[in-house]
Amino acid sequence: MTVQPLDTIQGYHAHIYFDGPEQRAAAEILRAEIAQRFSVLLGRWHDRLVGPHARPMYQVAFAAGEFARLVPWLMLNRRGLAVLIHPETGQPRADHLTHSLWLGEILDINAAPLPERSTEAEPELVPNTQPTVTP
Repeated sequence: MTVQPLDTIQGYHAHIYFDGPEQRAAAEILRAEIAQRFSVLLGRWHDRLVGPHARPMYQVAFAAGEFARLVPWLMLNRRGLAVLIHPETGQPRADHLTHSLWLGEILDINAAPLPERSTEAEPELVPNTQPTVTP
């Protein structure tokens, strides 16, 4: 296996999973808390299964420079929710299955819809939050 340089990572995604109304309510609070504290791109809510994900979720996209602040904060404040964190390297299958880390419950990921290589470059990350609280 070839060693990959760190600049291969274009950014990160955190997938925040929820199951049922109680967890969805916790996910709503967590989403608001993330928006208050971090410069991220909050993705759409997916109340139905989408892509390789086996539970409803929303995505939080963030720059590599935000990793050292956001991930430890999620470790302490994820409200009992399962969170998948993975890099964006242009290798969707490996990013979700091999290069990833889990906070809390480890869920199944369906590899079938994940290509080995991405045919498109990751779009530029433009945060849609305006942090007002220090983590």
